[in-house]
Amino acid sequence: MSTSSNTVVSKEDSSAKLAVTVFPVIILVAFALGFLLPEAVKPYSGQVTIALGIIMFGMGLTLTLPDFGYVAKRPLPVLIGVIAQFVIMPALAIMLVKVFGLPSELAVGVVLVGSAPGGTSSNVISYLAKGDVALSVAMTTISTLLAPIFTPLLTLWLAGQYLPVSASAMSISIVKMVLVPVVLGLVVRMLLRKNVDKILPALPWISVFGIAYVVAAVVSKSADTLAQAGLLVLAIVFLHNALGYVLGYFAAKLLKLDESAARTTSVEVGMQNSGLAATLATTYFSPLSALPAAVFSVWHNISGGLLALLYRRADARKQTRGSSQS
Repeated sequence: MSTSSNTVVSKEDSSAKLAVTVFPVIILVAFALGFLLPEAVKPYSGQVTIALGIIMFGMGLTLTLPDFGYVAKRPLPVLIGVIAQFVIMPALAIMLVKVFGLPSELAVGVVLVGSAPGGTSSNVISYLAKGDVALSVAMTTISTLLAPIFTPLLTLWLAGQYLPVSASAMSISIVKMVLVPVVLGLVVRMLLRKNVDKILPALPWISVFGIAYVVAAVVSKSADTLAQAGLLVLAIVFLHNALGYVLGYFAAKLLKLDESAARTTSVEVGMQNSGLAATLATTYFSPLSALPAAVFSVWHNISGGLLALLYRRADARKQTRGSSQS
């Protein structure tokens, strides 16, 4: 790789790390705006679908064909991660819905979060956790491309008992909001590589502010309900996210993946594309159904940073023990 290419990657990496560090604060501010000033935010809350499309286009711009080559080189870790993504999180979602006896609208929202593909910030969290970043990119990409099939089917299967679900309409929406922008971004990157390289450091911030907009818009429409059900939703989101991390890690270990791949699987399973879940909930159900996704958007970026810190501390302890024994 050339020096200029290394410089671009370094700038993008630094920007991404800063964005993830500041991300929770920006999302919390957006959450507070939607909750405290709902009437001021509502007039501007009608472009959630467009915001998600921009976020997905930005994701496509970060992809290159070698990212897909990783799937051919190491298909097993990618397959394990993607299967874990679409098995563990939906299963946890329906379990939590049953255990907590959630009302229909909230139940559908939790299931939608569980049925969504991997989160867009999981790649940077994997890097911070000393995971396998190339594997993370491959898992996020493949789960996102499979979302038009699995997210509607899982939602129909698990949430159809609570509210009517149109899997076909939802699938078409995901193609429009996710698949088309991602593929378009990939094509633009291929055709205009040098131009896109110049703006790569800005892309994490586009995702940050795009998701912040989605959170503010969703919360503004359900501010009254949040005051009543907020603690319950927070508890469910916390458990869903934490159990996803734990089960993702041990599923990878059980299937003999190495430590860096296990950490990546943990992050990929636990972090969801909650922006997509919130958009689908708002489009097909109600603002209340979008509430779990809005809370998840805040929490999983905070918890992802904490998880990375725990993994790094574990490495530091191993190094200390190794030094004392040598």
